[in-house]
Amino acid sequence: MFTPQGYDASPSRAREAALWLLFALIWFGSLGYRGLIHADEGRYATISLFMLHSGDWITPRLNGLLYFEKPILQYWMGAISFAVFGVNEFAARFWPGLTGFLSVAAVSLTARRLWGVDAGRHAALAAGGMAWIVANSHFLSLDMGVSFFLTAALCGFLLAQREEASRAETRWAMWITWAAMAGAVLSKGLIGLLIPGATLVLYSLVNWQWAFWKRMHWLSGLALFFALTAPWFVLVSERNADFAHFFFIREHFERFLTTEHKRTGAPWYFVPYLILGLLPWTTLLPRIVKDAWADRAAGLRIGRLLLIWCLFIFAFFSKSSSKLPSYILPMFPALALMLAYSFSRMTPAQLKKHIVLPALLWLALLAAWPFAGRFANEDSPLEVIQPFAHFIAAGAAAFLIASVYAWRALGRGRMLAAVAALSFGSLIAVTLAASGHDSYGRLKGSKEIVKQIQPYLTPDSEIYSVRYYDQTFPYYVGRPVKLVDFVDEFEFGEGQEPQNWMPRLEQFTAAWRAAPKAVAMLTDNTFQELRKQGLPMKVIYQDPRRMVVAKP
Repeated sequence: MFTPQGYDASPSRAREAALWLLFALIWFGSLGYRGLIHADEGRYATISLFMLHSGDWITPRLNGLLYFEKPILQYWMGAISFAVFGVNEFAARFWPGLTGFLSVAAVSLTARRLWGVDAGRHAALAAGGMAWIVANSHFLSLDMGVSFFLTAALCGFLLAQREEASRAETRWAMWITWAAMAGAVLSKGLIGLLIPGATLVLYSLVNWQWAFWKRMHWLSGLALFFALTAPWFVLVSERNADFAHFFFIREHFERFLTTEHKRTGAPWYFVPYLILGLLPWTTLLPRIVKDAWADRAAGLRIGRLLLIWCLFIFAFFSKSSSKLPSYILPMFPALALMLAYSFSRMTPAQLKKHIVLPALLWLALLAAWPFAGRFANEDSPLEVIQPFAHFIAAGAAAFLIASVYAWRALGRGRMLAAVAALSFGSLIAVTLAASGHDSYGRLKGSKEIVKQIQPYLTPDSEIYSVRYYDQTFPYYVGRPVKLVDFVDEFEFGEGQEPQNWMPRLEQFTAAWRAAPKAVAMLTDNTFQELRKQGLPMKVIYQDPRRMVVAKP
């Protein structure tokens, strides 16, 4: 059990509610500030938007082509969000924003039930200010959604298996666990079962505890799991004969075992993301690992279970032949629970030294602000770098102010106030830095492009993407664009529906000459090649990375 070491007076309910409201305003308020960027944001927004337009809620399509790399749940949520909030960036990012917020709430409620009110507050603050949770909650990808469902499964299991839980509480909490695993499977596939299952097996082997396997409510839990997951898998398989092989074999086993997806990395690939993503709590990592492993409870050893959860996720994705930075995101809510456990066993003086490293990192970014122009180059001009640097500097200043307050609060023995200051300082700093990325993100998205070429995008215009594809282009155009001599992740869809793309450049030139109105996105190299062939083209947009031409 917890033995609080700080001297804070418990905040009133009104003050705590006000802090949650402030947290929500900061959290959701910035979701729509930035334009969508290539590739993930454009990809998933496009699939959801065209699902809403088509009314086909079973078969996902990317830019009009069959796309079975991931399950359906996030596309449904994105389409519903567009229907409710309109077609805008806030709606596009609402699902990862919501699931990130719910992840913070889940660890808070769980810690409160397990260890007390102060633990719940510490867990919320630990998660709400954690850089990797904040960043991924404000970026459109699948990983925050699946991380939330895995977190819900973990929290449900911890609550179900605690010693003081009644039979009814165990049953309901295990049903939440099974439903959450179904949500994880519908969000990203079989890891929704693999991560919880492997964690429990490893935990049992390490601690030689097996009793909880009898309290899993297998029959009703599996019935609930399949009732939630099976309908879509059955329907999509009935409508698309090759779905099962592509989704289960290629996108699971081949992705893990082979380098086909070209997302390789060294065994230590995720180390820097763990170090930076855990900010501002990074230097506490050895402490929380030690505290978790020291859990020798007679019943469920929660600390060890959380530690094994984190270690398995880190090791599994490090071993995988396909790596992306956000794959280890499901570790971080569990780390927040471990932090909540350790905060209660820590004196204000012990926490004080852990402010130094994150403060120095943000101070270094602030010191680099006057020299931001040195990072400019042809691909990232000064007018892009400078606004980004301004936002980063503002975020750094916010965190440094919060650090000074936290330092002073710890000097007065106010542990909870210090943790709150660091959490909100980190939340504001990361949010400002992410918002500043919009100036750079314009080079990785099509929002400004489509604004400039809008007069050429009439309903009867043919729209092409030639040997190049920006995932945000069809989203901002509002309709699919025809791909020319471009494969990448469209290999399956193009193979299934060859009539919906052009594999050869000659097909495009013939179609271009025949079309009364046409627009195409391409690179300068392709433009020069086509100009040598005498193809009539008028440049209507150009930046360092791509251009758009119209038929004169």
